[in-house]
Amino acid sequence: MSLYTLPIRPPYPIITCRVSPVPEPTVASPPPSLLPPATSATAVPSLTCVLQCPHFESCSGCTHEFNLHRPVIVDEASNFFKSLGVSDFTFDSCRLWGWRCRAKLAVRGLPENPLIGLYEEGSHNVVDIPRCKGIRELNIEPYDEDEGTGDLRYVQMAVTTYNTALPAVERYRNGRVQVSLVWNSRNEKSSNSDKLSALANFLWRNAGSRSNLHLIHSVWANFQTSTNNIIFGNRWRHLLGERDFWEHVGGIDISLDPSSFGQANTRAFDNLLRKLHKYVPFGASVADLYAGAGVIGLSLAATKKSVKCIEINKESRTSFEKSVDRLPKSIEGSISWHNADTSIDPLSWLVGSDVIVVDPPRKGLDTSLIDALRTISSHKVGPSLKGSSSNIKEEKRPWVLREMERSKEASVQVGRETISGDPQSLPETLIYISCGWESFKEDCKALLTSKSWRLEKAHGFNFFPGTQSIEVLAVFKRSLKKKKTGKKKKKQG
Repeated sequence: MSLYTLPIRPPYPIITCRVSPVPEPTVASPPPSLLPPATSATAVPSLTCVLQCPHFESCSGCTHEFNLHRPVIVDEASNFFKSLGVSDFTFDSCRLWGWRCRAKLAVRGLPENPLIGLYEEGSHNVVDIPRCKGIRELNIEPYDEDEGTGDLRYVQMAVTTYNTALPAVERYRNGRVQVSLVWNSRNEKSSNSDKLSALANFLWRNAGSRSNLHLIHSVWANFQTSTNNIIFGNRWRHLLGERDFWEHVGGIDISLDPSSFGQANTRAFDNLLRKLHKYVPFGASVADLYAGAGVIGLSLAATKKSVKCIEINKESRTSFEKSVDRLPKSIEGSISWHNADTSIDPLSWLVGSDVIVVDPPRKGLDTSLIDALRTISSHKVGPSLKGSSSNIKEEKRPWVLREMERSKEASVQVGRETISGDPQSLPETLIYISCGWESFKEDCKALLTSKSWRLEKAHGFNFFPGTQSIEVLAVFKRSLKKKKTGKKKKKQG
């Protein structure tokens, strides 16, 4: 990778360009063939960041190779927010290389010529990226989509940079990789299980804790026989290495199982969390919807009265329980995790919270949640909605996990006691984190046209340098209805 700098500097007021040092040495300029065409001196940006990847155009991972720090979508986002009255939109370019901490790669081809990489755009043809000796030596058969045969379907790799004994700038290059092998069988007792064990041992022998090059944190197996496009099955097994995978983001330690959703760009996500914290008042009651393992909610726990994390994936519960064990014992608030679908009775999660945080998938917010937010100001809280969180008696021992039921959904309550906000209060702040720009624009317009919310702040983050994507942090404030004075105007006679 390289960083190419031209001497001319036109003003880009909305850009905060952070180009951190990268592990690989940088060169003064890229090869001449990689320089972008310059039509005139004034049109050339001051900072041209060049991708220089040999797989560009064949691999679907990146869409542009120049100006990684400023994707074209930034101009569109700036104009969009300006049209809505937000003229101070900012964009954090984040780290441009050495940022990826998570990847899912398809495995296809033949044992003697395996293809491991991403698909070509609009196809299921794999663009081969790495070289894997293990597949060849052990005669591992890559998955055949047409026939449904083969052994290895996908490989997920997640990097932990948790080692806090190292300076922050050195943690990525000294990270360890959690390898998950998606195996084409129902379980570890299937006929090809010997190959699975052989491949896991091969990886551990060459890059495990006792090898000369310690790169691998752990090896896991996921068993999947479905013929659809879903990568993971429901069954997981820990094979080798450490079981617990930790990361440090938002000021706290987070445990992530291989089945849990994790951000590919951990450092950019940390930047976003630190920005988000500034918009959540001290002592507020927070509801974190689409919470996953509760990373966002847990990062707010130290200074908030109560935090409710709501997530549909029950597998995220284990990671949440491990993470709360590492929170400071001095935290006095209440933290809960609920296995529930936010699209079902979403109002029950909104009532009693001062701040709502939503981090939906790329498709955006569920229609029922949008409707509840649009009409939030007209709702009157009745007895059925008061105290939506179950009351739990205080435990003599702090930080005891205990089971409870809320609408017959499994939940975990953490803390000395449950401290709820005003059960009749309605949220004053909505913080929307979006990874899908098109769906966000639609949701944003729907919220604003309802007159129940106004857009106050917006920030963009470069989570995927080399792509035309943008992660958005938008802050909405609830519009308060003006009270009628009751005074009648005197008729002029």
